[in-house]
Amino acid sequence: VQLQACGGGSVQVGDSLTISCAASGRAFSLDIMGWFRQSPGKEREFVAATRWGGRRTLYADSVKGRFTISRNNREAAVFLQMGSLKPEDTAVYFCAARRNDVVQSAIATAEQYDYWGQGTQVTVSS
Repeated sequence: VQLQACGGGSVQVGDSLTISCAASGRAFSLDIMGWFRQSPGKEREFVAATRWGGRRTLYADSVKGRFTISRNNREAAVFLQMGSLKPEDTAVYFCAARRNDVVQSAIATAEQYDYWGQGTQVTVSS
């Protein structure tokens, strides 16, 4: 499975931006798809994730209410709609996928994911 993220860019505080990630290869059975981000000097942190069908989602507290994750299973793609962007949202955003389901408490753990995309830069300026 290969993951290709795109859609990053430079925006102003308060702007919105949507980034996307397309999966190829044996992508039809990816149970969980999600996003992580990493800023310079910081560890990679969980942003959001969604299960097959998008019925259950999970968000980091820092983005809850501002970001929305969705997925298109037919196209094996996952999207992250980001609103009310803040300078602290500046980071490289990585999409990730896991083939099998896992307990809810583990979804936010990077080590639980089997596949990773190359990352897309999001820069929020004041």
